[in-house]
Amino acid sequence: MSAPLLYGYQRRWFEDKSRFKIGKFARQTGKTFTTTLEVVDDAFEAAVAGKRTRWVILSRGERQAAEAMNEGVKIHAKAYGLVFGELQPYDWVGDNGTYRALEVELPHGSKITALPANPDTARGFSANVFLDEFAFHKDSGAIWKALFPVISAGWKLRVTSTPNGKSGKFYELDTADDSTWSRHVVDIYQAVRDGLPRNIDELRKGIADDDAWSQEYELAYLDEASAWLSYELISSVEDDDAGDPGGYQGNACFVGRDIGRRNDLHVIWVWEQIGDVLWCREIIEQKRATFADMDAAFDEVMTRYRVARACIDQTGMGEKVVEDAQRRYGARVEGVLFTPGNKLIMATAGKERFEDRTVRIPLGNVPLRSDLHKLRKVSGPTGAPRFVAERDDDHADRTWAAFLGINAAGGDQMEYGYTPVPRSATKFDTPDADRDDGAPVRLASMRRSRGIY
Repeated sequence: MSAPLLYGYQRRWFEDKSRFKIGKFARQTGKTFTTTLEVVDDAFEAAVAGKRTRWVILSRGERQAAEAMNEGVKIHAKAYGLVFGELQPYDWVGDNGTYRALEVELPHGSKITALPANPDTARGFSANVFLDEFAFHKDSGAIWKALFPVISAGWKLRVTSTPNGKSGKFYELDTADDSTWSRHVVDIYQAVRDGLPRNIDELRKGIADDDAWSQEYELAYLDEASAWLSYELISSVEDDDAGDPGGYQGNACFVGRDIGRRNDLHVIWVWEQIGDVLWCREIIEQKRATFADMDAAFDEVMTRYRVARACIDQTGMGEKVVEDAQRRYGARVEGVLFTPGNKLIMATAGKERFEDRTVRIPLGNVPLRSDLHKLRKVSGPTGAPRFVAERDDDHADRTWAAFLGINAAGGDQMEYGYTPVPRSATKFDTPDADRDDGAPVRLASMRRSRGIY
């Protein structure tokens, strides 16, 4: 059966039957959609021949695995006339844990399974494998060591991703000088030339960050040498369940608040302490808001969460903000002056949390990832260290709010009576599309998934 209508770069990828194939694609250009098409097409050919095949999709998380099945495999199988029942979720039990998997059995017994990637799941199947967004997989080196012996008996391997810094197995594979792999490179300019309906100027203005644009859409591997938090380190603490206020479990919370009004963001970051791990529960961002609106957002956080301690940027315009907050909430609020010494202490404590994997942050939030990565440590004129955020309009405000919250978690805690107020939608809520990769990109993805045929 011939493939559905595809853009030029998608057709080139689909028609390449090399055993080992790696694709470096710009964000939201349909790499998962196209590769799941190839997976289903392979199952269709097997069915026509009266044979069966086996594919495993390893994604960066459970949500991404489900999207690959629901927005890829399921759609393509229907188009090919491959009738099957509902996707079957089950708990896949490995040597080191239990993982949520989705599986479909197609006519003549071919099976497609999708589940989160880790060394355990990588060694658990003898099958063709699709590594989806491999640059963002935690422990990508260990996954590769576990996976390759499994597929060595003639199985196919498909690897796709957007870059994620100069580290990790995807970077190593993509930049290796060898002829083993069939390599495909599709930046946003190539995708648009091949017919992808995107407004490049609009996308670039929307992302509003040169580093993020360079990596996510122009496919540049950014230099990690001077970054305080590398992309690999950032990816290692991302989690599907982080950043969701609805997941609040009622534990003590720690709040960081970075003050900004005209050019910078006002950011409130809420961490919930669960065991020894700080889970990001909510990030509130405001730009050019009035002080009354900023205080109202902070008051709502203090009401909805059991806040043990809050640290607020007291520098400059923060003096009165801290004074007012302390009058309302007493000793639970601490002002922090952004002196070079204090910034070094907070940044060091924050980095240690990332390195120890004792924080969890939202998965796939491009502006947040870029903000965390842009912080650089440099030497000042006297040799003393200082931190700068290059080529930006918000000076890593999200990062400093996160570090302020981590600083709050490191101090003395207070016990006090608390009755949570039920959460309701407010003007401070951010739509899901904005929390992810930006509304224009997300909406474009939705349109593409419905109109590519």
